[in-house]
Amino acid sequence: MSTPEFTANRENFCYRHPDRQSFVLCQRCLRTICPECQTQAPVGVICPECLKDQRKAESPAQRRARRQWGMSSAAGGKPIVTYAIMAVTSLVSLIAMIPGIGDQITNALAFFAPYLYPQLSGVFEPWRLFTAMLVHGGFIHLALNMLALWMIGRSLEPMLGRWRYLTLYILSGLGGSVMVACLDPGQATVGASGAIFGLMAALLIVGRHLGANVTGILVILVINFVYGLFIGGISWQAHLGGMLVGALVAFIFTRTKRPKQRSLQIGLLSAVGVGLLLVVALVPPALINAGVFI
Repeated sequence: MSTPEFTANRENFCYRHPDRQSFVLCQRCLRTICPECQTQAPVGVICPECLKDQRKAESPAQRRARRQWGMSSAAGGKPIVTYAIMAVTSLVSLIAMIPGIGDQITNALAFFAPYLYPQLSGVFEPWRLFTAMLVHGGFIHLALNMLALWMIGRSLEPMLGRWRYLTLYILSGLGGSVMVACLDPGQATVGASGAIFGLMAALLIVGRHLGANVTGILVILVINFVYGLFIGGISWQAHLGGMLVGALVAFIFTRTKRPKQRSLQIGLLSAVGVGLLLVVALVPPALINAGVFI
């Protein structure tokens, strides 16, 4: 557009470059900015002045995280992946609580080792290693897990970035399922607790790497794990597996955070995933054939 009316209106030009027309507004101050002045934000873009103000409001730990993880403060905004996981998990879990159809959903998704090993049941349904994270054993179980996910995710996801965070969540949940298959294959387990313990362990590792005070996180992690050892109906095996894998994945992140190490990071994470699948494919069947599990 270059009509006289458009040209006469200075709001149609970048406030930092008056000779550049633009149709894009800063999502914080609503001033017009040209492509050179735009920094991607979780929603829309922001201008350099708003970006500067945003960084001034950061805590020392947030500034260290942005520098060390190579991310902009604008990109670290809303924990979109955390919200998405909460939405999908809550939807599936609530539907599974509906009388009549709930049992069918739970029976189709819940983790139960015989469904992984045809020699026990004649059925092979490996997706249960992952879908068990979507089902919970009641509203309180769901509410506590989603509260923990929200509390951890809003801090951890902006530090890691969305794809790293999602990878951490999935691998931690897989680690929990694998540990259950190896230590107690006759146990039916549901819930995202293994993945959440992985997030807690990762927050501990990343926080320590950044020089933050992680004593509180460590205390909460230990208390929750010990609680699961002595209370019936809680799968401490899933907690242990998720915690160990989450710590390992976080350690990989802290050692491969530079851009030039991206290929190495992807390779190591892939090795963790393949390694977990090999463990669940080889170890329990060997124990079953040896008569350890009947």
